[in-house]
Amino acid sequence: MIPTKTLIIVIVAILVIALAIGVLYPYMVNIFHRESKCKIRVGTSPDFPPFEYIDDKGNIVGIDIDMMKILSNKIGCDMEIVSIDFNGLIPALINNQIDVIASGMTITEERAKVVAFTKPYWSADQAIVIRKDANINPQSLNDLVNLRVGVQSGTTAEQMISEFVSSTGKNINMVSYQSYVLAIQDLLAGRLDAVVVDSPVANMFVKQYNVKISNIITTNESYGLAVRKDNTELLNKLNKALDEFLNSDEWQQILRKYLG
Repeated sequence: MIPTKTLIIVIVAILVIALAIGVLYPYMVNIFHRESKCKIRVGTSPDFPPFEYIDDKGNIVGIDIDMMKILSNKIGCDMEIVSIDFNGLIPALINNQIDVIASGMTITEERAKVVAFTKPYWSADQAIVIRKDANINPQSLNDLVNLRVGVQSGTTAEQMISEFVSSTGKNINMVSYQSYVLAIQDLLAGRLDAVVVDSPVANMFVKQYNVKISNIITTNESYGLAVRKDNTELLNKLNKALDEFLNSDEWQQILRKYLG
């Protein structure tokens, strides 16, 4: 038979332990969730308004950024933005420095050989941008022959002009930049005759700078998010989240926020 004094001590100890567990349990759960919650490293080149750019406060903002915040939340992950030059995004993804590319990236056959794309979330064409006071009015790539034309390195505009030059034997003096903002600055300074850029971005540049669009070249491009080819779990989660998001009021609010 257990002595009464010992029994009382055991009962008190059990009550103290039970009370401690009851008090600490919510904090233990919170700590566990904080430590176990996944994080998505999102690579972007913040020089492509309205999709990604740096605002007056030095923050990376834009359509892609707001979209990824919502998509990350839908799949239960935190998001970390990683700023990378556009032509370095795919190497960074392949080398596991980031998990997703969200940077107005056109889905192309060449890129799809090395990365996996989600379903499209945006459509775009290419625009020819010139100074408002320019004495030229190019309507096609043929009209850019022998002119100085700026593009961003690694973009479909660069690829399109390179293929045109290769297939026709005609010369376009193409200059590739790390960002389209630098190309626009050189255009305004007279060091370029034109810039070829995705049409939604061209529309933003028209609002911000003393430039105009001389013509749109129809290319029927589609933007997608990119993940590593072996990351099918994340790809499936993003596609499922996109299905819901692209038909939501949240998507429409983002478009109104950045496009008016």
